[in-house]
Amino acid sequence: MNPVFARPTLWRRLRPIALGFDLPLMLVVLALAGLGMVTMYSVGYDHGTRFQDHGRNMLLAALLMLAVAQIPPQRLMALAVPLYAVGVALLVATALFGITRKGATRWLNLGVVIQPSEILKLAMPLMLAWWFQRREGQLRLLDFVIAGLLLLVPVALVAKQPDLGTSLLVLSGGLYVIFFAGLSWRLILPVLLLAGAAITALVLTGDALCQPEVAWHGLRDYQKQRVCTLLDPTTDPLGKGFHIIQGMIAIGSGGVTGKGFMSGTQTHLEFIPERTTDFIFAAFCEEFGLIAAVGLILGFCVLILRGLWIAAQAPTVFARLLAGALSLGFFTYAFVNMGMVSGILPVVGIPLPFISYGGTAMVTLGVSLGMLMSIARSRGLMRR
Repeated sequence: MNPVFARPTLWRRLRPIALGFDLPLMLVVLALAGLGMVTMYSVGYDHGTRFQDHGRNMLLAALLMLAVAQIPPQRLMALAVPLYAVGVALLVATALFGITRKGATRWLNLGVVIQPSEILKLAMPLMLAWWFQRREGQLRLLDFVIAGLLLLVPVALVAKQPDLGTSLLVLSGGLYVIFFAGLSWRLILPVLLLAGAAITALVLTGDALCQPEVAWHGLRDYQKQRVCTLLDPTTDPLGKGFHIIQGMIAIGSGGVTGKGFMSGTQTHLEFIPERTTDFIFAAFCEEFGLIAAVGLILGFCVLILRGLWIAAQAPTVFARLLAGALSLGFFTYAFVNMGMVSGILPVVGIPLPFISYGGTAMVTLGVSLGMLMSIARSRGLMRR
């Protein structure tokens, strides 16, 4: 047959899709995803269909990752402003017409029920990376002030719902972009010193501040209780402090090597609350031990460092800022989740990437990885 009319092989058809993918990033993601499936089966085999649903969520995230990876960074940049505007508009609509569940107004019915704050996890770093790309070579203090306003509007709307966990993720995603854009340490250090002083004062005066008659302006009662429980969970061991205490017991009882696959007593006797979602790290430590926990942490470190390497090699300001913010976003997820389970941070409901059950979070992570893959892929294609 004439080679001009020969049917291309499957590899030739798939090669343009695979070309330029960052192999180290893909390998570490596959390793974490595999560990997530093993963990979900171990801790959730007697918890309904969590294992099957977790696998379905991972498959959906993988498909989204592959799809987004085909979008060049230039087109991602074109989506920044519309996505941010739609996200903020939906947050305003949620505040006005949203669905309230358990005292929180976080959902909006548009034929299907959605949680608009999830959009801002992706839209925020996109928007600020677009802004600093536009201001390349002429950055002034005013540009950082405008970036701060662009960040504070959605963060305030999400915090008002209230949703402390999501507002923290949106805030951190925006702050990472501002930091990588070149914000002066002369402005960063005073904020860090003030935050350190405030935390020290809270620890030293916690007993007095946590009295029932003392009001914390700007925080709701349940948020105040989370902070006070963090300072001393034994004050309410069967109530607000139960989650933290049981999480720490499970982590400690796992020892160095763990109790074994599907053998965690704290886990399967249901002492650990939300063992397949927010507190899955405690169940993981109980069943697989300190060695596995260190391996998991190292896996996240490799993922973050590889993402930062992709950011350093990115060809444009937009791609560099976006990749850096997305990479440190994985740090925020992992650090906050492990910290709250270990009793060093308040419980705010942030999942552990690839390990915790949750469709919405998995979709967000898949799209984030797709953006990182897109930036790595564009760099690979440029070299060719």
